[in-house]
Amino acid sequence: MRTRVKICGITRVEDGIAAAHAGADAIGLVFWSGTPRCVDFGRARSIIAALPAFVSVVGLFVDPAPEAVRAALAEVPIDLLQFHGDEQAHFCAAFGRPYVKAVPVRPGIDLLQYAARYADARALLLDAFQPGGLPGGTGTTFDWNQVPSHLPRPVILSGGLTPQNVATAIRAVRPWAVDVSSGVEVSGDDGRPEKGIKSAAKIAAFIHEVRNAAD
Repeated sequence: MRTRVKICGITRVEDGIAAAHAGADAIGLVFWSGTPRCVDFGRARSIIAALPAFVSVVGLFVDPAPEAVRAALAEVPIDLLQFHGDEQAHFCAAFGRPYVKAVPVRPGIDLLQYAARYADARALLLDAFQPGGLPGGTGTTFDWNQVPSHLPRPVILSGGLTPQNVATAIRAVRPWAVDVSSGVEVSGDDGRPEKGIKSAAKIAAFIHEVRNAAD
């Protein structure tokens, strides 16, 4: 099975194009104002307009008001919703779009129970949990051994993935897809990722390693 790839936190047209040309299946646009990766509707439309065919657009929200999701859907051609907060299943399903529910994986969490609560989600996105931290894009991994081998929903693996570790992660979890943000961002002078600024070379290297993991 081919592992799908989503490049999340796209903020520039050139980064969306780089992701598509490298073979990404989807890009993620963040509509949560708590991160520098957030884009406004005009920027989102510009990024999407530059994409070639068959690249899906995912809109990411964190505990939004219903009006905020509806406004985004009215202004931006979003294919899939991604919820990264404490949203309940009935809320996630209320907008007439398929959705993905992010799960902060922490010790003791019952992922089978979580999957049952979001039975109509197209997938569960498993991400690292950081107390008091951002709800995603933290650049930290979690213990991949916590993932049951037979979850009833497809798994999107996220959390601290990079070109250096993604092949190992795929072989350990065998997810439907992988999702990366900080792991393909440009490094600043302090060596930390510049949030929202992607590296075309890192994107290409990441997707190359994903493809190699399936060999």
